[in-house]
Amino acid sequence: MFRTLISRFLQGLLVLFVLFTVTFFLIKALPYGPFQTEKAIPDHIREKIESYYGLNESIGTQYTRQLGNLLKGDPGVSLRLEGRPVIEIISQAFPNSLQLGIVAMAVAIVIGIPLGVLAAWKKNSSLDYASMAIAMIGICIPSFVIGPLLAENFGRRLEWLPVMGWSPLSPASWVLPAITLGLGTAAYLSRLTRAGMLETLSQDFVRTARAKGVGSMSILTRHCLRGGLIPAVAYIGPAFASIISGSVVIESIFVVPGLGLHFIKAIEVGDAPVILGIVMLYGTLIIIANFATDLLGLWLNPRLRSSN
Repeated sequence: MFRTLISRFLQGLLVLFVLFTVTFFLIKALPYGPFQTEKAIPDHIREKIESYYGLNESIGTQYTRQLGNLLKGDPGVSLRLEGRPVIEIISQAFPNSLQLGIVAMAVAIVIGIPLGVLAAWKKNSSLDYASMAIAMIGICIPSFVIGPLLAENFGRRLEWLPVMGWSPLSPASWVLPAITLGLGTAAYLSRLTRAGMLETLSQDFVRTARAKGVGSMSILTRHCLRGGLIPAVAYIGPAFASIISGSVVIESIFVVPGLGLHFIKAIEVGDAPVILGIVMLYGTLIIIANFATDLLGLWLNPRLRSSN
């Protein structure tokens, strides 16, 4: 088990290095720079600006300097926001994005896992067919379509919930963006949970427990739930990654003051330090989520612990 955890940690470091390298060179391949505005900047002023930020140096020098800054925990300063530190931008906007991601993940788990358990327990019933049909619809409809529909119906027409804005202390402002982000993940979780539960329910020990007169609820909670949730738990890490990356669009739809708006603006103008800082932060969060998922999977499945 310890060897597996060390291996996952080293793999995570390698992934972060590759992510930084690919992102850096993709930024450099953009056909525009951070100082291309509608009003042309004189060449001598442009040269001074690029010299100040080190943009006139070789690609290798810029790569090494940026990598060294990230290893020190300092992505640099924004080229778009007049030298504002990237750390300051992230520290102010990231709490809102993180809160939105956590709430959306909670929505997905609360909806998806119980729905999948019920569908498996009532296999081939109307509840099973209806829940899986709803899950398929949730998978097929993207979040950027669900968001405006929810905003139009529950925000503008019924006026039950605010459509725009975000307040960390106002749960009403969380509802629409969190549900928009969480529904697609809930659909996947329900299908994975159903598949895992059906496989567990078909095992010999379940039939033995029923022959011994063990109650249905006890079979479900004590004998099947732990093993049946393994596929869903394994998906939670990638699901969190999907929610974090998807929040960029949802934050724009519901005007959430998170990292999504800064990320989009940075891409529009080629602000490399901001792009790299946000991408590396997202990558680190995804790796941590996958690492936590691996730990939970080891706890749920003793065979994985014994094989490492």
